[in-house]
Amino acid sequence: MATYLSEIVASHRQAAAADARDVVELVCQARSAPPTRPFTAALQASSGLAVVAEVKRRSPSKGDLAPGLDPAEVAKAYAAGGAAGLSVLTDGAYFGGSPADLAAARSASGLPTLRKDFTVAEVDVCDARLMGADAVLLIVAALADDELARLQALADELGLDALLEVHDEDELARALALSPRLVGVNQRDLVTFEVDPERAARLAAHIPGDVVAVAESGISGPDDAARLAAAGYQAVLVGESLVTAPDRTAAVGALVGHPVAARPAAPTSVRR
Repeated sequence: MATYLSEIVASHRQAAAADARDVVELVCQARSAPPTRPFTAALQASSGLAVVAEVKRRSPSKGDLAPGLDPAEVAKAYAAGGAAGLSVLTDGAYFGGSPADLAAARSASGLPTLRKDFTVAEVDVCDARLMGADAVLLIVAALADDELARLQALADELGLDALLEVHDEDELARALALSPRLVGVNQRDLVTFEVDPERAARLAAHIPGDVVAVAESGISGPDDAARLAAAGYQAVLVGESLVTAPDRTAAVGALVGHPVAARPAAPTSVRR
């Protein structure tokens, strides 16, 4: 997989392979963790377009975005603007995040929270649950079909919602084979790292109406939000434009509530 993900995923796989903790014991600990907040249901309950607002210090492509941010302060500002949920980067090496960022943001906001990281093994799913996350990200491009199925099943067992992230038609077909409740379409190209603003609209018609669809990347303001809602997306996941906004509460408020168009219950076939 010669993409921008290659180095990051390889480092996470190396870390998972070197992790000597007992997975069975971790699963037992995760089962005993406090109850999760319903992430997918929070997006469904939103009146109009829901916003998943991201706590993000830096990115590999843009460098520092808000390196000194206070995750609790940022999360409270997002909640005040009407965010339905949070996404928090916990990768340290490439994004400057940490589990402590997630815990602080979730506690301060009261919102259901997605652990935004590179999930490659069962220990990652368990860690997400143990650090207090309510949902976990599964990047289809980074996982084989058997890994996707196994990690989604473990997330479900532990009470975590799983956001299956796709970038194209082939990945969407792989995700839909697992009957997910939540699918994210990332508009950022894996090879060039450029945003394709037509990607989410193109894939929307292939996502069944009973799956909650989330558009990701390249969402800079209310015009983008309205366009994606009109394409049938119930939610947008927004990071850079929110975390760098001078008024984060107002920036979230400008995105929420756009009328969401219904997608067909029986989607058009996905090209393989």
